[in-house]
Amino acid sequence: MSRRIAGLLFLAGLVALSCIAAGCTDIPGATPAGSGPPVDDPGNVTAGNTQFAFDLYRQLAADPQYTDQNLFFSPYSISSALAITYEGARGTTADEIRTVLHLPANDTLRREGFSAIDAGLNHGDANYTLRTANALWAEKTHQFLPEYIDVAEHWYSANATNLDFIDNPKGSRQTINQWVEGETEDRIRDLLPPGSVDTLTRLVITNAVYFKGTWVNQFDPNKTKEAEFRVGPNETVRVPMMHRTDEDAIYGYNETDTLQVLEMPYAHESGSELAMLVLLPVGDNLAAAEEVLAAEKIADLRQSLVKQQVRVSFPKFTLENGYSLPETLAAMGMPTAFTDAADLSGMDGTKDLFISGVVHKAFVDVNEEGTEAAAATGVVMGITSARPDTTPVFRADHPFIFLITEKDSGTILFVGRVVNPVGS
Repeated sequence: MSRRIAGLLFLAGLVALSCIAAGCTDIPGATPAGSGPPVDDPGNVTAGNTQFAFDLYRQLAADPQYTDQNLFFSPYSISSALAITYEGARGTTADEIRTVLHLPANDTLRREGFSAIDAGLNHGDANYTLRTANALWAEKTHQFLPEYIDVAEHWYSANATNLDFIDNPKGSRQTINQWVEGETEDRIRDLLPPGSVDTLTRLVITNAVYFKGTWVNQFDPNKTKEAEFRVGPNETVRVPMMHRTDEDAIYGYNETDTLQVLEMPYAHESGSELAMLVLLPVGDNLAAAEEVLAAEKIADLRQSLVKQQVRVSFPKFTLENGYSLPETLAAMGMPTAFTDAADLSGMDGTKDLFISGVVHKAFVDVNEEGTEAAAATGVVMGITSARPDTTPVFRADHPFIFLITEKDSGTILFVGRVVNPVGS
């Protein structure tokens, strides 16, 4: 698939899964585009999530391993899991995480912001399914600070479950993966791959997001036909292309010299209004779409849309993407959390913890009826090494020497060697 479709799919995921983060809904606590605090307001969780989304997209798009490959992820899922991680970070570790995620430094603003967004996501609507969930998975023998557990549960609805990572890491990993599958209608499987959880794991933080909605203007399956899709200047592939060209095909639309912008809304009733915003370059250069990936520019584009009849042809597609993000996040500016220098003492009162892994998986299916999308993130915390057991073990099961001394003077009264305790 081409870079063009990669950009389109990113925007689909951003709007469908994280529309709230982009400020395009009426969720309580979220900021509608073009109103409220400026996007660079450090107290604006919504603006921070949006900036992180575009920063992460650019980081992944510039990574050679993803050259000419599709990208799809949920920035809000990643941001949520790392925000809970941030609550336990201190010093340089906290500063770096806050900077990369563009989190408000003020505890109240940050926590109330995420709590309001989550409440809106889970508000419910008769015409679509949209929900998010957080969870903590803690090693049962490790002592975590009650105040950290309380913050995670109260502000992020991340209830803590004790697992046996030390003696049963495989079973613990399977338990977490089963939770993710349940929260995503089985669309995200095996979030934590083999080896990601081991005997040194002490905490896993998970987030899951699920969305399934139908178009306001659904496509007629009988009109879906195979068509060519350009993946390069001299290369095409055949794809099932959906068509909506009738007089009721009313969409928000605008175009510039370099870009066509289309907003395809999802049906809703009392819940949040969601839509897929598509940025289509006039030519084959995806840079025309990537150049507008900034909060102010997206807000301006959305405000410029005019509802009108549009003859729409749009491909059906299904994507499944997985990412291991430590190197990506470190390159974005938070390397310390992944090293022995990490300070996550707000979690357990020690500096033994560090982030051993950040994994993310995302799924999206776009068809005539609508869109189904899911994503999950796992942040794995381990200790740098097994903490030494300070309780001594003395097992005299081999030859030894012993002394009998007078303690006050230190006089050695007897010396012995035991080679065979039952001999003479």
